[in-house]
Order: sequence, then C-alpha cells, then structure tokens
Amino acid sequence: MDASPNGVVFQLALRESNGWRWLLKRNCALTPRQCLVASLLACAGALSVAGAFWAMGARLVLPFALLESSAVALAFLWYARHATDRETLILDEQRLVVEWEQAGAVRRSELARHRLRVDDGGQESGLVELRAGAARVQVGRYIRPEQRRQLARELRWALAGHRSA
Repeated sequence: MDASPNGVVFQLALRESNGWRWLLKRNCALTPRQCLVASLLACAGALSVAGAFWAMGARLVLPFALLESSAVALAFLWYARHATDRETLILDEQRLVVEWEQAGAVRRSELARHRLRVDDGGQESGLVELRAGAARVQVGRYIRPEQRRQLARELRWALAGHRSA
C-alpha cells in the first residue's frame, strides 16, 4: 500500500509507466481446474457409496445419487464459469479503459479522461459510476462496498493529475 501526500492510501491501484491499473476480481477459493477436480471427487465418492448400496439390494439409492451428483456438477460448473470474472480499469493520459470479463465474454468501454467524473454516492446498486458526457459505466461488482469507496477515492486522486502515489 502506497500513501500519497494528501493521505490517499492506494490499496487497489497499480502504478504503471503510462498511468494506473485497477484489477477488480472475485475472491474465489478455487481455480476452475481445482473446481473440476473437487467436483469429480465429490461425484465419484457419492456414486461409489451408492453403487455399494445398489449391490446390496438398495436399488433406489443409485438414482438419487445420480441426481445429487448432477446437481453438484452443475453447481461447480456455474462456479468455475464465473471464477475468473473481473473488471480492469486502465487510466492513461488520454482515457480510462474499462474491461469486463464475465463467464468468458469480454466487453470494453473507453471514456475520455478530461471529461471523466466519478460518483460513488446515491447509487441503488452501490457501484461506482464513471461518467464522461453521455457515457456512463458502473464498476465495482466484484469488490466489497468499502473497497468501492476506496476505488472512487483512488480514481479521483489519479484523475486530478497526480503522477505518483
């Protein structure tokens, strides 16, 4: 964490040669690969126990275990698909570039720096709103509310033309 002369503490921003970068991502415990392994292990365990009961004559255990394993696999699939969701903000001398990645799809928006305004108050969603003329972008989906306020402070400080933190 770097501190600026006016007390803004940078917790989210990274200084780059031509500006600032903010990487806002989900706090996920498992990578998609780890999620796949965990899902396979959970399903294999449930199906092996159900297979043993089926062999002993309890015929209804296996269909329910298959249903349970399908539900577990679907939940892990949804988790893995969204584990890498992120927002990236890149501020340089000319513009702020905002990229969103959600479930593998990437969207991008560019806002002119000289017209950019940051608003973190009064939003129903609680997200930080970036405005440049008629263009409006909301960011901060993957960070906690107190981090959103920190993000807004850091963006305002960087937009004010400060070169170092």
